[in-house]
Amino acid sequence: MNVRRLIPTAATAGAVALGLLAVSACSTSDAAGDGNSDGKLKVAASFYPMQYLAEQIGGDNVSVTTLTKPGVEPHDLELKPRQTAELNDAGLILYLKGVQPAVDKAIAQTSVKYKVDATTLTQLENFDTSGGHDHGHEEAGHEEAGHEEHEAEAGADPHIWLDPVKYAEVAKGVGAQMEKADPDHAADYKKNTDALVAKLTALHTDFEQGLKNSATKTFITTHSAFGYLAERYGLEQEGISGVDPESEPSPARIKELQTIAKEDKVTTVFFETLASDKTAKTLAKDTGLKTDVLDPLEGITDRSKGDDYIEVMRANLAALQKALGAK
Repeated sequence: MNVRRLIPTAATAGAVALGLLAVSACSTSDAAGDGNSDGKLKVAASFYPMQYLAEQIGGDNVSVTTLTKPGVEPHDLELKPRQTAELNDAGLILYLKGVQPAVDKAIAQTSVKYKVDATTLTQLENFDTSGGHDHGHEEAGHEEAGHEEHEAEAGADPHIWLDPVKYAEVAKGVGAQMEKADPDHAADYKKNTDALVAKLTALHTDFEQGLKNSATKTFITTHSAFGYLAERYGLEQEGISGVDPESEPSPARIKELQTIAKEDKVTTVFFETLASDKTAKTLAKDTGLKTDVLDPLEGITDRSKGDDYIEVMRANLAALQKALGAK
């Protein structure tokens, strides 16, 4: 994935080294390496979608900390030495490789036994974010043979949590790993996992039914984060700036989007809560379109249209139904 501003290698290495030194110098019982605090499994989550899984599945048996605080753009996260030290204290680390280079590097240098990379728990895909307009993508929910090959590709899209079906697959894998990391509470983790999967299944049904009949299948968004969602529900995502909502689209791309908007009866240009809405609003003004929020759910803030994953995803559904003219 072409992430946004990559963290300088030297700075990242320095932060990791300082963090590991801090751990070796620590002599508290929590740093002894058992990954438990007050009888709870200590889970370190990389950013909100992983935090939500840990909290929902772990329940009262886990203590969850997140490396990405509310309001921080996760791709741009720079780890502090203390955060790197806390990683070594965890009994389980839950992350999504490819989203946060600094986090990936720090985790690779820890000695924690249970490191759960969410990308290994489902199949990743590549989506065209170069601006090409292709109405010929696979039908919603279709899984091609050979997707296993995409998992190892650097360009694979990591935004799996925006597809409730794939997110449920990840949840099952996370639950299984928690059972291994803390077998004394395995039954609780299994029960909580089943409950979360049921909620995600219901969410999937609502999206499937809610987007089945619409005036158009095309939506324009600043951040090309919705490839999995679009494929799952038979929609067409058109990104203004590809995977980076902060980059400037070319004049040719703007002209292309204006044509697409007219041909496909697009009504709305979507922007997100953690990035600038300038480009989206400029395009909307030039084409006479409306603007609205389609949240990639990389973090929850007071600007989010909901307090958790399920609530914000339902707000996304409502926004898509309105924009697409769903019946």
